[in-house]
Amino acid sequence: VQLVESGGGLVQAGGSLKLSCAASGIRFSIKAMGWYRQALGKQRELVAHVTMTDGVANYGDSVTGRFTISRDNAKNTIDLQMNSLKPEDTAVYYCNAIEVLTDTSFSAHWGQGTQVTVSS
Repeated sequence: VQLVESGGGLVQAGGSLKLSCAASGIRFSIKAMGWYRQALGKQRELVAHVTMTDGVANYGDSVTGRFTISRDNAKNTIDLQMNSLKPEDTAVYYCNAIEVLTDTSFSAHWGQGTQVTVSS
């Protein structure tokens, strides 16, 4: 599975950005996709995650109410709309996809990451 990310960049605090991720080379199906981020010197953390079949989404505490994840199950794509951005949202954002191999076996895939920088 290959994940292609787009939409990162530099924005002022209070602004908005949208990240997109497209999955290709899928052998079976994608169970879920999401975004994680890693700021300099910190651990990677969940930003948002969505189940592809039913669209149920989960968000990290720090982004709830500001970020919205959406998906297109037919195209295996997700978008992350980020509003009211804060300097602490600055990080490399990674797209993640969980591929279904069997009823009980999954494989996680990661994109290369896209930089989001929020200036104060």
